[in-house]
Amino acid sequence: MSVRSPFRWLRRFARDEDGNVAIETIIIIPILFWAYLSMFAIFDAYRQHALNEKAAFTIGDMISRQTTPLDNAYLDGSRALLKYLTRNRGQDPSIRVTSVKYDADNDIYKLDWSHTRGDAVTPLSNTDVKNWHNRLPVMLHNERIVVVETFVYYDPPFNTGLKTRTITNFIFTRPRYTPQVLWAGS
Repeated sequence: MSVRSPFRWLRRFARDEDGNVAIETIIIIPILFWAYLSMFAIFDAYRQHALNEKAAFTIGDMISRQTTPLDNAYLDGSRALLKYLTRNRGQDPSIRVTSVKYDADNDIYKLDWSHTRGDAVTPLSNTDVKNWHNRLPVMLHNERIVVVETFVYYDPPFNTGLKTRTITNFIFTRPRYTPQVLWAGS
């Protein structure tokens, strides 16, 4: 055996292209699979955000049409509706409903009432809503608005880089049939 024969074998091995497709397939399939799962997870996150927003608007519209005072049972039902509409599989969602009045003389917002359901939030105070000029629309003096905030836990279906989070929505609606939505006992 000559010294050149191992080099000849290495040259022939380097030029041989049999099996390249199989090797390329083994390299690319995991990347394609990860990309597919990532696209599915991103689509699911956008779908869940849209569901949560639609549910918050539905609850805000429902409350804005109320002509009788709201009470604890109504808020419990609103939270149950939020859970149903968002198809929440994880933790129970939270909801905060607040009635706010605009005082044009002092250019501040004042709290009529604020009530919550769920562990994620606490009721608001006058200090919290006083300077919501960038969060609420332009309002007339003594006009009232109902603010519905929803907090829904979201856990992505696959671990492809998206993190678990709480999806929050901030929806405001003017009362439709009365000048103000009342809370029972206030």
